[in-house]
Amino acid sequence: MIDDDEDDFFLVNELLHDISPGQYQLEWASTFEKGKAAINRRAHDVYLVDYRLGPFTGLDILHYFQHLNLQAPVIMLTGKGDYAIDQEAMQAGAYDYLVKGDITADLLERSIRYALDEYSHLRTIEESEKRYFGIFEKAHDLILLADCDKNIIDANPAALRTLKYEKDDLLRKHLRDLFMNKDQAESFISHICEEGETIREYDFKTSDHQKLVVQINAVMLDEAAQIFLCVIQDITERKREEQEKQYQEKFVITGRIARVIAHEVRNPLTNILLAISQFKEDPEVMASEDASLYTDIIERNCTRINQLITELLHSTRMMELHANAVSLDKLLSNTLALSQDRMRLNEIQLELRLDKDDISVMADEDKVVIAFLNIVINAIEAMTPGKGMLTITTKRIQDKAFIKISDNGPGIPDEVQSRLFDPFYTSKAKGTGLGLTSTQNILLNHKGTIHVESAIGKGTVFTITLPIAQ
Repeated sequence: MIDDDEDDFFLVNELLHDISPGQYQLEWASTFEKGKAAINRRAHDVYLVDYRLGPFTGLDILHYFQHLNLQAPVIMLTGKGDYAIDQEAMQAGAYDYLVKGDITADLLERSIRYALDEYSHLRTIEESEKRYFGIFEKAHDLILLADCDKNIIDANPAALRTLKYEKDDLLRKHLRDLFMNKDQAESFISHICEEGETIREYDFKTSDHQKLVVQINAVMLDEAAQIFLCVIQDITERKREEQEKQYQEKFVITGRIARVIAHEVRNPLTNILLAISQFKEDPEVMASEDASLYTDIIERNCTRINQLITELLHSTRMMELHANAVSLDKLLSNTLALSQDRMRLNEIQLELRLDKDDISVMADEDKVVIAFLNIVINAIEAMTPGKGMLTITTKRIQDKAFIKISDNGPGIPDEVQSRLFDPFYTSKAKGTGLGLTSTQNILLNHKGTIHVESAIGKGTVFTITLPIAQ
């Protein structure tokens, strides 16, 4: 008890003894300085502080607690009718106040019990906040707090890093601004606000419009305020690896089918071509005017089928590589030299964003140039002449080189993207549909990957990885 009136100390001590003999031990500090010294020992459970302490007040004691950053249950003892002082004391951190002339044993016991309970409750909240803050700040997953008005209330550092926003900028955004697709955004908001929880995959975008595939685990935290918590996992790389694994599995299956077809089709083709050869050597058979015409048609189409089978086998079989450390800039320069005429003819602009350090990759130079060229030519042919922009970007991430080949063409529908690397699938009138199959084969043989992202009206991006030369 910090109080400069000894009579008040004896009165309070007697009241505590009446409440429960031996339960309370009251120590007395008769001055402001002695009170500070007692506080510094941090040995007391409750502090009873008189408002008037000579030249100081109980508010100075409360401010001293704040200065020490020490939280403790303080009960202010005030004079009768000092309502303004009582309010000021509560605002400064007092847990309760008692009017000296009205103090009874029951009232004092109730006030002490309330202060201790409130202190315990606040400590529990503080510990919970610390745990929450630790999880919020240090979590690798993205964490967002938002409401059903689509406002973003808070975001953890992982969310800011991954989405590439400054905190103030992100908090000014609507939640729907993070989604690639507005329909997905509305569907998510509707689901979480109606159902109270959801776990689904969505497409997000960063501040520089890079696509992220995310899994959102959202739960409603406050029904009244309609505030919900989103724990978001960036699964872009996982989805890409799954897709590349599917490509590899499909590639292996396609190769097996191609070999079976080649075997089953080439045998009868050989017999047909031998028969045609025999026909041509027989003057009687060839005497008819139409005979030569028909045999030529049969022979020409048999040869064409044979060529297609050969191309299919070449595009789906494991190939022998002569790989060396090669400059990635050189590979791209050779590719662009071979496509220069097409680019000039279609008036395509070129933007190169090459890594400042020349990256060396393990590659069979001729084959990788063919793979790059197939993609570049497809991009040129997809763009409107005179309005096309071809952008090539390179960068190194750990032990891989990343090459992005982007165009501003019409984009590729989702149903077409899933079949781009299938043999004989093409949208070109005179194409065989084996160019991208061959490209994929070359890159897989180099232990590389190829991935496509496209949106209607926004163009297409092919992302290629190749191993760095050690």
